[in-house]
Amino acid sequence: MLLDYANVLLFLSVGSFFIVFNLFLGSLFRPDNPDPEKLSTYECGEEPVGGSWIQFNIRFYVVALDFIIFDVEVVLLYPWAVVAQEFGWYGFGVAFVFIFILLLGLAFAWKKGTLEWVRPKVDRFRDTMTRPLVEEAA
Repeated sequence: MLLDYANVLLFLSVGSFFIVFNLFLGSLFRPDNPDPEKLSTYECGEEPVGGSWIQFNIRFYVVALDFIIFDVEVVLLYPWAVVAQEFGWYGFGVAFVFIFILLLGLAFAWKKGTLEWVRPKVDRFRDTMTRPLVEEAA
């Protein structure tokens, strides 16, 4: 049983050796000429402004995740479309269920507001601040 994994171990060993060998070889041949211009941060040809530890808006990540999720699922539909006639009605039904689940995910993302770049600010504490804490007796 353990002998079945010998190919995997051999592949990982050769791959690891290849990576380490090439890094070592590159360290021998590359020039080592540090100067302040080379050591400065490069951002699209512009001088960086501010510190590097700024907080990015979470919207960048949410939009990227939404794109990746829906993009991967569309890529999964392409092979199905190529051989759709071979599957018959069963394949059509499975694809329909898959697309329906995609649409449910899209509706959920739309309802949560993740598809909008600028979300309106919601004041969660406004209602509690305007209401009195204790109801007055009549």
